[in-house]
Amino acid sequence: MILEPLPAATNGTAPTPGDLPGPLLTELTALYASHHEFFTLSGDFPDAHDIRAEQVATALADELAQPGAEVLLGRSEGRLVGVVVTLARHPDPAEPDLADPDPWIGLLLVDAQVHRPGLGKELAAAIEQRFRAAGHAGVRLAVRDNNPKGLAFWTALGYELVDHREDTQLGRPCAVLRKPL
Repeated sequence: MILEPLPAATNGTAPTPGDLPGPLLTELTALYASHHEFFTLSGDFPDAHDIRAEQVATALADELAQPGAEVLLGRSEGRLVGVVVTLARHPDPAEPDLADPDPWIGLLLVDAQVHRPGLGKELAAAIEQRFRAAGHAGVRLAVRDNNPKGLAFWTALGYELVDHREDTQLGRPCAVLRKPL
């Protein structure tokens, strides 16, 4: 598995919807569209069965607009098989003046067309190793309460429940999980 950052815009800044190369945007759109079950639960797109390139580009630009955010592309044998959004720090809504000490995984998607046992685990391990190499002691993430498959995946990888709160965007109930590195 090779992880590579989403390419920066030609001026070195975070890409805007028009900055993503067409073939890459096509790959990303296919990956996102393969997860209509997840996006039906999340409500992140108006129609989870009709996810369009411009919506994916806008979603990625919105992610990258957050301070400390990074979008990483997972490639295997040259093919895009996953995408991960990470945050250097996530603001704690209970304590707005403080931030969690750990980096966060904001999103991890594996292309549903190439699912094979262990691919999501391999991608998660690569992100964890990246954080470990940067000297972090742990990593956090949130799983919406309406996503039991997601919760089962992360807890099987050793993530433990540390909090329960609403997400900062739409106030949806979530389990906050942490894994020591």
